[in-house]
Amino acid sequence: MLKLEPRPELSRFWSYASPLLALLITVLIGVALFAALGKDPIKGLQVFFYEPIKSGYAIGELMVKATPLLIIALGLAVCFRSNVWNIGAEGQFVCGAIAAGGVALMADKTTGGWIVAAILLAGIAGGMVWAGIVAFLRDKFNANEILVSLMLVYVATLMLSYLVFGPWKDPQGYNFPQTKTFEAVTQIPRLMKGSRVSIGLIIALVGAGALWVFLFRTRAGFAQQVGGLAPAAARYAGFSARRAVWIALLTSGGAAGLAGALEVAGPIGQLTPYVPAGYGFAAIIVAFVGRLHPVGMIFSAILMSMFYIGGELAQSRLGLPKSLTGVFQGLLLFTLLACDTLIAYRIRRKAATKAAALTTSSLQVSTPLTAPVARPKEGSL
Repeated sequence: MLKLEPRPELSRFWSYASPLLALLITVLIGVALFAALGKDPIKGLQVFFYEPIKSGYAIGELMVKATPLLIIALGLAVCFRSNVWNIGAEGQFVCGAIAAGGVALMADKTTGGWIVAAILLAGIAGGMVWAGIVAFLRDKFNANEILVSLMLVYVATLMLSYLVFGPWKDPQGYNFPQTKTFEAVTQIPRLMKGSRVSIGLIIALVGAGALWVFLFRTRAGFAQQVGGLAPAAARYAGFSARRAVWIALLTSGGAAGLAGALEVAGPIGQLTPYVPAGYGFAAIIVAFVGRLHPVGMIFSAILMSMFYIGGELAQSRLGLPKSLTGVFQGLLLFTLLACDTLIAYRIRRKAATKAAALTTSSLQVSTPLTAPVARPKEGSL
């Protein structure tokens, strides 16, 4: 029989190398999956790992996908390092998109360029409000933030559907559930002509640098992590565990809302029922593959965007279902969890104890359950 035994000391090397090992295992399983589906494994790996970087335009599209993933993951890293499990970043992403879309719909041809800043701020506010609901219920009623944040995803999605099917529906849109296309002045500025890469990429990279400084070079970042991991120690040191919860969730919600604003005022250009693209859930994998470190999350966001683009190309070129993207994402997460488990534990074969069990059972049979009662002597009372 096998059992997991804690290792006396964790390997520093494998703590950083396990994501690479998890990726290698994912690739090997992917090769077997392509072969099982009757497709050329070489072509399958090509569409996932070569096509997204084969040209300047392809790299630009890779950055377009990586931008929202990185921004959301940066916010989630604050939560997870604070031991606050925000699983509903997808709902906060949608609420940020709704708030940003509402501001964008107010614009007309006479509106100035200041509207872009208003759109981004509205997106941040929308995400923070949605995450604030989770923080309030956690703080006041000790509600489980995992369940609350996850259930609010469906509420946000239904709210979006109500708006695009109802009040915000484009009257000239041939009855399609979508808003009108936003005015050109509301579009997020792009970095270069001929590419869809916007200033959102710069915002994401600046955010990664700011998060590194906050977590590892400021007292507030240290207090944030201690307040989540050890509330008693935080109180002893004068830190507020309640404040840590609020800061973590509001930061995460604001980041997700910002990503939603960049998406609807950038590549999409309008609100549709398809705004929820799964970025909020995929960013959880990005955060953990990147070891909750800003630099690591940059590379993991690029890897995850490869999976998105590769899934689309596999559908169009190889005739495979688009759900293959989710399969690769799930494989990467589970292989990473398996590798991390083996870093902390080692597998041991449990020694056979059959003889000991038989000896113990025989002793139990021969030994009386209660001590014998002494008989009184004759003539004694």
